[in-house]
Amino acid sequence: MIPVSALLDGSVRPEDALRHGRSTAKLPPHLIHYSADKKPVVVWNTTRRCNLHCMHCYSESKNQEYPGELTTEEGLSLIDDVAGFGAPTMIFSGGEPLMRPDIFELSAHASGRGLRCVLSTNGTFISDRVAERIRDAGFAYVGISLDGLRETHDMVRGSAGAFDEALAGIRRCRDLGVKVGVRFTLHRKNVDQLPGVLDLLESENIPRFCMYHLAYAGRGDLMRKFDLDPEETRAAADLLFQRIMDFQSRGISKEILTVDNHADSAYLYLRLREDQPERAEEMRRLLAWNGGNQSGIGITSIDPLGNVHADQFSWQYSFGNVRERPFSAIWPDTSHPRMAVLKDRRPHLKGRCRGCRFLDICNGNLRARAESYFGDFLAPDPACYLTDEEIGFAADAPTSATGEEWTVPIQEAAREAAQ
Repeated sequence: MIPVSALLDGSVRPEDALRHGRSTAKLPPHLIHYSADKKPVVVWNTTRRCNLHCMHCYSESKNQEYPGELTTEEGLSLIDDVAGFGAPTMIFSGGEPLMRPDIFELSAHASGRGLRCVLSTNGTFISDRVAERIRDAGFAYVGISLDGLRETHDMVRGSAGAFDEALAGIRRCRDLGVKVGVRFTLHRKNVDQLPGVLDLLESENIPRFCMYHLAYAGRGDLMRKFDLDPEETRAAADLLFQRIMDFQSRGISKEILTVDNHADSAYLYLRLREDQPERAEEMRRLLAWNGGNQSGIGITSIDPLGNVHADQFSWQYSFGNVRERPFSAIWPDTSHPRMAVLKDRRPHLKGRCRGCRFLDICNGNLRARAESYFGDFLAPDPACYLTDEEIGFAADAPTSATGEEWTVPIQEAAREAAQ
């Protein structure tokens, strides 16, 4: 997660994090990205059930019962363990978490234990009463998915009326003083909707926006043929950066982040270096503290059955189950070879990633995407949109440097799909 707006406007500087010792326990939420002793943000997928059928859903959720999900008592014990471990945030996700009857009991308990509680929802269940319960349960933030304006959003989500229900949920949270934001997953089927969704931030007074790059997991893996090619991704990033600067020039405060493609970090740095070289170097220091992709380090997913994963997109690998061993014992255990590599992956990466000059601020990007596309957990991320020259390879670099076996780009599949 890259806090682009804060980096661009200079509202976060290295001295802000240093003032708190870069300690997870002491840093306020907007500085957690820069902690030196990273404790993971825990995404708890509380249920797999969902009332929608989104085309990019990583959990392949449906509106059906899924047996074996953690009980209320098991959930309360998990929360106690995660809080005791020192994790700063718990994200209650799904499926659709509001379909879980005990969600407010669980979140109130987590809030009471000092965890910053976040709700990740499609927004369709947020009535006036539910919005009040969200507020009273201690949720610090509610992220509601909008994948475009009305027609496109309903198409992506597989349900007529989903847009209107989600927007109503945003308004109800906003009007009750609950911080709320939009989550937008970018791909070829909705890239044309990005300007309109950004317009909503202003017209609806929505304070936060997260642009997610497509992850190739679950039904999202079937969507990879609709991922953007490098030129299209750059254009989307350029648009986002321009809109951030426009908001800032007009004194409009919006918190805007990008997620799941840390090529954005390098591209943002390169863009700023052209106009503000001193600020760019300050930004690079913060991005290095951010550390790039944090799967297995600063982010984890606990699925509905209690299995612990490196992130939400890597459910095919589990490091243990919280019913058998506490999360606090599973997470730091590097006896599992994949966990050991994730926590120190740079020496193991292959191809373009191995020699990239931005490895300190990208960390090899999303391993789940590399594995899905190339069949190799350590291959380059095919969604990197930087050129060889930008990452430090000469155009005529030898095969041993670039890794010829990894030169089949995702954009070729995208172009074929578009034809």
